[in-house]
Amino acid sequence: QVQLVESEGGLVQAGGSLRLSCVVSGHIFSVNAMDWFRQTQGKQRELVAAITSGGNTNYGESVKGRFTISRDNAKNTTYLQMNKLRPEDTGIYYCNARIAKNYNSRIELHWGQGTQVTVSS
Repeated sequence: QVQLVESEGGLVQAGGSLRLSCVVSGHIFSVNAMDWFRQTQGKQRELVAAITSGGNTNYGESVKGRFTISRDNAKNTTYLQMNKLRPEDTGIYYCNARIAKNYNSRIELHWGQGTQVTVSS
């Protein structure tokens, strides 16, 4: 089975920083794109950041210039560095990965367990 394990979030003050990690393990051939989504109060689940296997990145408008996504392919790990945090960043953050279990297999979508990030004002 494939598992995505996220690091603990935490409580930080506005303007502070926090880094999340997500480790993919299990029977996999390759890990393609890796993403971070979040569920915030009163909002639909939204894309925070995404990174392709080649390192191309994309960010939600509200986090551009503040958050940075990266990956370590040797460790099958993605990171989300969150700077200049705001109270509206508070929510549950979910890691997502597109995974091929075999060379010719379809791409599967897998999710982490979610981790709580709280930003105090």
